Amino acid sequence: MNWGIIALLLLLSLASANCGKVMLFPQESDTAYVQLTPKKPLNFQAFTLCMRMSSELNSNRETILFAYRTSQADELNVWRELGGYSLYLRSSDDGVTFNLPPLTAVPTHLCVTWESSTGATAFWVNGRRSMLKIYRRGFSLTPNGAIILGQDADSYLGGFEKKQSFVGEITDVHMWDMVLGAGQIKQMYEDQCRSPNGNVLDWNSLQYKISGNVVEVSGPAA
Repeated sequence: MNWGIIALLLLLSLASANCGKVMLFPQESDTAYVQLTPKKPLNFQAFTLCMRMSSELNSNRETILFAYRTSQADELNVWRELGGYSLYLRSSDDGVTFNLPPLTAVPTHLCVTWESSTGATAFWVNGRRSMLKIYRRGFSLTPNGAIILGQDADSYLGGFEKKQSFVGEITDVHMWDMVLGAGQIKQMYEDQCRSPNGNVLDWNSLQYKISGNVVEVSGPAA
């Protein structure tokens, strides 16, 4: 019996099960969220953030998709707003917005890329890139904050508002401290369980803490 092959198959099966886990936010709430622990501090000057999600909120209100906040300020927020998808860096009122299709009950693979030297910013929907826009050239993220799914924190792990909360499913969250290429992003969209793993957030080996009414569901990949 080849124990090496058996061990490899076991690791592959565990990774496949892990990549299929889903965080379900069943209703509007000001208490339900998931706090993610990154592999390295968020003090970089470029990133790729990807996640797969579905929601029936459509466009009837603004919805937080991803939040990173330090004790001083919102550092990185991704929103679904009435005008499209938006990225905000460090409590800036002048976020950059892209007019793109809303979320639906069918999962959407969404990525956002940004790099400081040029300010080049783009959203990617199901493997396809939006036009580029220039935003926050010369900015760098500040470390030692909290990464949250499901709520927008107006203070450190607090100040949540029910009407901004996420309702639906989130899975396949990955983050890198660099801008990935188009081929890598397309691969992630097409094959959830055999795609690059984030070096900042890796859904396949993620450390996280659930608070409130969030249901973790394990099953086939979305």
